Amino acid sequence: MQFTSLSRRLALSALLALAPPLASAQAYPTRAIKIIVPAPPGGAIDMIARVVGDKLASSMGQPVIVDNRPGASNNLGTDVLAKSAPDGYTIGIVGGSHNINKFLFKNLGWDPEKSFEPIVYTHVVPLVFAIHPQIPAKTLPEFVAWMKANPDKAKVATSGRGSAQEMAAEMFRMAAGTDMLLVPYKGSSAAHPDLLGGRTALFIDTISAILPQVKGGNVRAIAVSTLKRTSALPDVPTANEQGFKGYDANTNGGFLAPAETPKAIVARLNTEINAALKLPDVRAKLEAAGIEIQGGTPQEYAAVIKSDLAKWGKVVKEAAIQPE
Repeated sequence: MQFTSLSRRLALSALLALAPPLASAQAYPTRAIKIIVPAPPGGAIDMIARVVGDKLASSMGQPVIVDNRPGASNNLGTDVLAKSAPDGYTIGIVGGSHNINKFLFKNLGWDPEKSFEPIVYTHVVPLVFAIHPQIPAKTLPEFVAWMKANPDKAKVATSGRGSAQEMAAEMFRMAAGTDMLLVPYKGSSAAHPDLLGGRTALFIDTISAILPQVKGGNVRAIAVSTLKRTSALPDVPTANEQGFKGYDANTNGGFLAPAETPKAIVARLNTEINAALKLPDVRAKLEAAGIEIQGGTPQEYAAVIKSDLAKWGKVVKEAAIQPE
């Protein structure tokens, strides 16, 4: 009898130990949720955070605050997210640099897989090969030929260290088999004036950032970076179609929570964000900006992160890029 009584007390203690986190997950959320955006306002991940955040505020019954933490090639905000309490009240959205920076910086302080719980894969943003309209090339092979004939003018803008634009340019340099000077800028908007002024010849930029310049005739789009054409520029062929076989670069990302966030909270956020991404007004707004909406399970997003890490690690190694 004493053994039975002791067993019951131990079982009850175990249940009570589990009760607080279970109760907390079931009650979630009871206060405001913060979304960290490790980039300035106006970009793709900022837009997604704000559009989805508005819907989450309605569906979850609590305020949702977007907190922009730009700096250090998006590492600053990502570091804040990694070190936040794993309680579901601080989550974040990341872009392409999340799976690149591991190979470019020696002391990040966080790991793209180990430091986070994937919530949902939200988006893919194709990149566009945009050139100054005075350059006579109409196709990617013609542009490569022009660069070889004009090596002093073969300047390619990038959005700075760790950006998907920089990696796309490195991939293109290796695929084209020609020398070119990569010119880093502090973001897309900072690179546009020199491209529009003809001081750089090419910028492989996100479609959401460069689309207004393409539509305005200020630059010429000669290729897109993904294996499939984008609906925002359906007449522009892919690099793969133009002989650069297997060329596939983009900036993608999704929502993450700090590691050890309870699975029940991650599941709730996954359900709510997936539902928001399916709403017609959300789709219309994001797709108009050239953002291709994804969605899916946390496990599917984890697989995307793992695949991207393998791809970008190979590019950094083959391009002999030294980490800082």
